[in-house]
Amino acid sequence: MATKSDLPSFDSLFKPAIDCFKSRGGSMTIEEMEDAVATAMELSDEVRSVLHGNGPRMQFDYELAWVRTYLKKAGALENSERGVWRLTADGASMSDAEILKIPRLVREQDRKRKLQRVEADEVEELEAPQSEIEIPWKDRLLGTLLAVSPDAFERLCQRLLRESGFIKVEVTGRSGDGGIDGTGVLRLNLLSFHVLFQSKRFRGSVGASVIRDFRGAMVGRADKGLVITTGTFTADARREATRDGAPAIDLIDGDALCDLLKNLRIGVELKVVEVVDVDATFFQDL
Repeated sequence: MATKSDLPSFDSLFKPAIDCFKSRGGSMTIEEMEDAVATAMELSDEVRSVLHGNGPRMQFDYELAWVRTYLKKAGALENSERGVWRLTADGASMSDAEILKIPRLVREQDRKRKLQRVEADEVEELEAPQSEIEIPWKDRLLGTLLAVSPDAFERLCQRLLRESGFIKVEVTGRSGDGGIDGTGVLRLNLLSFHVLFQSKRFRGSVGASVIRDFRGAMVGRADKGLVITTGTFTADARREATRDGAPAIDLIDGDALCDLLKNLRIGVELKVVEVVDVDATFFQDL
């Protein structure tokens, strides 16, 4: 069984990450980045599936989240609200030596900011590289989801689909039904698609066998399949979901599930913090 020690060091992830962005047109989604860097570093599914702490997040995905944060602070990456990350002109022009210096430089910048805050009596918990998640609210949300009952999670998925435009969403949850937990109809303009879904309140990674079994149960019964999990999907599971010649199955992992719940304001509240700035030049020109 693979352990955390089998993963590459945190600092060694930066150059492969930049190289993968360059080889893929300068932009990637988080999922594409995770797959691309893992492939470039020849990491097995077993190594990628090592949990961060008790999960449900994978250690490799967790560390890449920090890599993105560091690269953004260094001006090498920027991201859109839709979760697409893009290599900046500064990032594309960085030499290998400059890329290797990023972890140390960002840590130094964070320490200086922390000292400045302390001196201004604005004590704030700041960094602990690789000890906090890039977006901690997702860990809290996933922990909450893992604590609810399986029935409650199925009802949450039902609500999620309804809020996303599905109609006739029903939770079935019958045992021995190939893992099918419910059905729904997605209406897009003049077209409607019958969808079967499976909800897995799961700590860890969902493998390809789950996808194969689900596809076998849905063939001839629906137009589309959807698997929703609080965990992640192995690379083999993602490949199986889009395998040529087989009905495609859409996958929503824990990270994407959190984004959906936030965007739909289901169990997630957004708070706007007011920032007051003083325009000194205004008073100088009086």
